[in-house]
Amino acid sequence: MTNHKQGAYHTGQYRNVFAEFGYDEELVKQRVHDTWEQLFYGDEDTKIYYELGDDKAYLLDTGNNDVRTEGLSYGMMICVQLDKKEEFDKLWLFAKEFMQHDDGRYKDYFAWHTKPDGTRISQGPAPDGEEFFAMALFFASNRWGDGPEPFNYSEQARQILRACVHKGENGEEGDPMWDPETKLIKFVPEAPFSDPSYHLPHFYELFALWADPEDADFWREAAKASRDYLPKACHPETGLSPEYANFDGSPRDDIEAHRDFYSDSYRVAANIGLDCEWFGRDERLVKIANNIQAFFSGVDPADYRKYKIDGTPFDEPALHPVGLLATNAMASLAADGEHVKEFIDRFWNTPLRTGVRRYYDNCLYMFSMLALSGNYRIWK
Repeated sequence: MTNHKQGAYHTGQYRNVFAEFGYDEELVKQRVHDTWEQLFYGDEDTKIYYELGDDKAYLLDTGNNDVRTEGLSYGMMICVQLDKKEEFDKLWLFAKEFMQHDDGRYKDYFAWHTKPDGTRISQGPAPDGEEFFAMALFFASNRWGDGPEPFNYSEQARQILRACVHKGENGEEGDPMWDPETKLIKFVPEAPFSDPSYHLPHFYELFALWADPEDADFWREAAKASRDYLPKACHPETGLSPEYANFDGSPRDDIEAHRDFYSDSYRVAANIGLDCEWFGRDERLVKIANNIQAFFSGVDPADYRKYKIDGTPFDEPALHPVGLLATNAMASLAADGEHVKEFIDRFWNTPLRTGVRRYYDNCLYMFSMLALSGNYRIWK
């Protein structure tokens, strides 16, 4: 189903989709730079990066006034893609010092959110943070080289992934982040279900190369399992997925608030786009991307809503419409339907979100800006 040889991992070629649709390459380059500057050093109504003391920093969830492993790991990925080592190291030091557990059932995992001063709010982890931390750290090692602990990036990444796969074995307390039987990532280590937006097969292909050699087969199997899973979790006509889904792909109906297409779900389109960019087209994933773009074609982001996965709209508006637009556009790395230009143009003409709810939207915005300009790359 997947022609890996077509992917950027093998070709070294990354598409500048903006340029493909007529946007000036220098203008695109400037837009990427400006987006970075606004998010990290812009005005108080736009920026999401804040420094703590001389050596630490965080991305603030401005809607909840907390710091999340999601945001820190996203920030690290953005920094390594743009060669911003100083900011990368400050974000990593915050995560390492305040969030990573040194012992107990969550040893080597990260408390998923803290206050801006580093005080933990919850002890439990969220696996999307761990997988982004590990990938960003491997890229940092490959781009900048390993330094003294805790900046021995590659070993830090392997330590995280070792726990994700093996926790709970040999009488050790705790639970792995991937279900050993299905090889699918779990919503939280204790959960017998998944979150479709956590599935990053393009990361797992690289984990198979760079994590502990004895786990290489596991990561290859996890990549295949995720690519097989997403078509089950996404509606066959709309392409929409629930926030939480069972291991068979069906919506997690006993958790009513999360069985529908809402904020977490937006990331599926982005992840599919990047997987096809890095490791080649999988026709099943291309179909999902086309379906998502067809569903949202002609809909003004101001009218985006919460939806059942069959497309039935709720009265409730989307909490993060700019983020949803950004991921719909990033799906263009996989999509080959008639709606691609519509989403590229609409995204290009949409500014960063400002105000209280800007954090999640603008993280997705930055990823889409990187990906669609050819700057979301594998660093070997």
